[in-house]
Amino acid sequence: MEAIRPRRSNSSTLISLGNRSLVTTVKRLIDPAIAQACLIVSWWAYGEPLDRLYVLVAVLTFSLTYPGTIPFRSRQLGMFGRILSEWLLVVMALGALGWATGSLYMFDLNAVAAWFISTPFAIWGLHVLSPWLAPRVFALQHQSNAIVVGVNELGTRLARSFNRDGMSPTKVVGFFDDRDSDRLSRDSDLPLLGALKDVKTYIAQQRVEQIYITLPMASQPRILALLDDIRDSTASVYFVPDIFLFDLIQARVDTVDGLPVVAVCESPFYGTSGILKRWSDIVFSLMAIILTAPIMLAVALAVKITSPGPVLFKQRRYGLDGSEILVWKFRSMRVMENGAQVRQATKDDDRITPVGKFIRRTSLDELPQFFNVLQGRMSVVGPRPHAVAHNEMYRRAIKGYMMRHKVKPGVTGWAQVNGARGETDTLEKMERRVELDMHYLRHWSLKLDTKIILKTVLLVFRDPGAY
Repeated sequence: MEAIRPRRSNSSTLISLGNRSLVTTVKRLIDPAIAQACLIVSWWAYGEPLDRLYVLVAVLTFSLTYPGTIPFRSRQLGMFGRILSEWLLVVMALGALGWATGSLYMFDLNAVAAWFISTPFAIWGLHVLSPWLAPRVFALQHQSNAIVVGVNELGTRLARSFNRDGMSPTKVVGFFDDRDSDRLSRDSDLPLLGALKDVKTYIAQQRVEQIYITLPMASQPRILALLDDIRDSTASVYFVPDIFLFDLIQARVDTVDGLPVVAVCESPFYGTSGILKRWSDIVFSLMAIILTAPIMLAVALAVKITSPGPVLFKQRRYGLDGSEILVWKFRSMRVMENGAQVRQATKDDDRITPVGKFIRRTSLDELPQFFNVLQGRMSVVGPRPHAVAHNEMYRRAIKGYMMRHKVKPGVTGWAQVNGARGETDTLEKMERRVELDMHYLRHWSLKLDTKIILKTVLLVFRDPGAY
């Protein structure tokens, strides 16, 4: 049994579609493949060896560009700008890593420049040609006729998705439903071909190869009767569960001892994604510690000299799966609140020291958390951790609040670079922060992490929400 990949307003890719997995894979791989091809050509043109350093650059590039997110068969004016901006993020990340490790000047800079310049134009050229090229390439594959059993929002959306996609190997020819056509409300021009009892005869006469059942789970007796009726046909049968009832996060289909299991809410760092995330955390945190070591030393001295008390403040917060962790910060207040009652910092808060005001505004107080990242307690990018007392309050007030803890908390996050930083003095502000955190969980990629890190650096000295 295979599942579809539906869409909803607040989510993107949710569950992969079985018979379109090849197309989906091609779409995800094509942009990284072009970057790799341009890398090989540039290295070859300037006589650079394809040695271990090249392999390292190739692996890093693939990690930062996969999956490709630029839509195909589109000629919108902003497409090249989006391609260029995403490639610049990759270039900046690779450049910063090369500079921090001293490996940047081990390459021929002419080859590096040729690669950096040629790649976005090559990707753009393919996307410009894709409206003409893609339908012709995918037209070479076998075209399968399909029917949809169940005239409802899910069924019409599925049919429209198949028939509007020139890359799809499937063409939906019509619907079957037991209800009369005048009782059906649907947004589709496809005909109603008959009732469920007519499916067997139709697929035998018209050589239908795929059947998609979009009836609700409450229709189980009708579904079982239909399956029994068509069991002697060779058509592939797919049950499409109505998962729009749920707020899906990284949903996927898996099996447990042969039994199909649909993961409705899952961490994005599953399997190899978790390895990539941990690897990137180690690399970014080591770079940050090396680059900011003099700054951290200066901040530590300033905190120690200007106010009594320890340099570091360790606060209990919730980490992965809601387990308690100790998060490190440079102390910015005269008090050390870490109990059942923790008052949030406010603008012009009299508890904040003069040095504390500066390091909070510039986020320098968060620098020790890169050591938390190396310990494995936190991630460089993820939902910001809140004090345990605040978590206990908001988990009861905001539905789905604890979903933020499906991943490790981050030093920075999608919410923080989108204006949701600072005091959450109203429930609406916290709900907005949680909404942005959920967006991050649904859309995670190394590319998005890199984008957040770069935006964080740019916001350090000009974030109005920091105090």
